[in-house]
Amino acid sequence: MSRAGDDIRVLVVEDDPVAADAHALYAGRVPGFSVVGVAHSRAAAVRALERTAVDLILLDLYLPDGHGLQLLRALRAAGHSADVIAVTSARDLAIVREGVSLGVVQYVLKPFTFATLRDRLARYAEFRAAAGEASGQDEVDRALAALRTPQPAALPKGLSAPTLEAVTRTLRDAPDGLTAAEAGAAVGISRITARRYLEHLVSEGRAARAPQYGQIGRPELQYRWLTGPRP
Repeated sequence: MSRAGDDIRVLVVEDDPVAADAHALYAGRVPGFSVVGVAHSRAAAVRALERTAVDLILLDLYLPDGHGLQLLRALRAAGHSADVIAVTSARDLAIVREGVSLGVVQYVLKPFTFATLRDRLARYAEFRAAAGEASGQDEVDRALAALRTPQPAALPKGLSAPTLEAVTRTLRDAPDGLTAAEAGAAVGISRITARRYLEHLVSEGRAARAPQYGQIGRPELQYRWLTGPRP
């Protein structure tokens, strides 16, 4: 988790260790960003911020020892000015509005792909890079527009978000991995369809595949969820 040059320093706050590893892996793959810490609770996040300078927090809102916005309120009261991108399954717009008032600059809804987070981080970096005095309203508007996404990051043609979520959840719950046939049976889709979703997860860096030997005939591919950075 070393920092390179003037990278934007990121703290990942996420109670699920598997998700935390994935978010750290994703953020670390984006040029210009360096993950300097991972915390699994509100208390651990406070301790991390006391010992490490942080520019950006990837914040889960549902923590085991308090809501993420409670943490954010406490940080603001203590004078912490780090920006926040909420990475959450929370869809309550009242919570979204409260988060904005506390300085949440982006929301990323779970589950999401690497491409989605990469886009949000790139937009945040563009917004952060804006400096100096604006020449007029247009320049202010352009700086703020950097944080806005004109349209959601699209999945490849033929893939749907609900099915991707189901396949992702099934794969994450299988520590020994799954074949496409096993994943399809668990989700209720065909082996061929399941393989398309699994291959998408591989292409996004969220899963790995390897031949499964020991059976008669052609080896079958075994897919497994990546729980942390690649060696």
